[in-house]
Amino acid sequence: MKKWIKKSWLVAMGLVMVLSVGLAGCGSKDQDTSLQKVKDKGTLVVGTSADYAPFEFPIVKNGKKQITGYDILIAKQIAKDMGVKLKIENTEFSSLISDLKGDKIDLILSGMTDTPAREKQVAFSKSYYTVNNYLLVRKADANKFNTKADTKDAQIGAQQASTQEDIAKAQTSGNVVTEGLVTSLTTELQAGKLDGVVVESEIADNYVKNYPDKYAKAKLQLKTPKADQHLSAAGRKGDKKLMKQVNKTITKMQKNGQMDKVLQQAQDIQAKYGTAK
Repeated sequence: MKKWIKKSWLVAMGLVMVLSVGLAGCGSKDQDTSLQKVKDKGTLVVGTSADYAPFEFPIVKNGKKQITGYDILIAKQIAKDMGVKLKIENTEFSSLISDLKGDKIDLILSGMTDTPAREKQVAFSKSYYTVNNYLLVRKADANKFNTKADTKDAQIGAQQASTQEDIAKAQTSGNVVTEGLVTSLTTELQAGKLDGVVVESEIADNYVKNYPDKYAKAKLQLKTPKADQHLSAAGRKGDKKLMKQVNKTITKMQKNGQMDKVLQQAQDIQAKYGTAK
């Protein structure tokens, strides 16, 4: 009798454990509250590094400083579709992923490419922009750097922890200097402390367009690896519902032509207000 009771008790305990595991597994499917949390607090917090016009840059409007740009206008639409307000947290580019993982922000929209190295740390939305890269130089040096050999002993700037830093190191023969802000690099370029700065095509075109007497694109051909060509929004790996909503907005903006319109809008804003320091 005792053996039978002991055996029955073990069987019962085994069934309880199986049911517990099963219930836990069912519950795990509903553990992603990322989208609901944003809706509950009523604010989407987006991290950016506002030194990358026309993607993100500061302006002074009606006497008040604010952050705007292509990425910010996309973020506004994402927040609008969620029915919440948008809050922008401006920090250095190299700190954005740690801020995201530390729950200081909900998303990153900062001209960030979805590289394999970053994909190990965060989740990325679908791409909303495809980039190339150029060497931005002073106007007087427009014809100075035509090949990699021409950059020997040159001081080449790139944003810290960016794909441009990798490109500068691999595709130039100069001494690569990194800074947290692209605006610091372009200031040093004009001051003669740097000979060139590796930046994305839209950034290079933006500087040449707005400061035609100061900047030019070098003839040196820089190749952008396929893994480094796509800009995307970044979120935490477990925030699948939030990222699904982000993708929904991006897809809508791409289909209705809004994505191209907000890029032009960002460029128009910069032309009207300039870039604040």
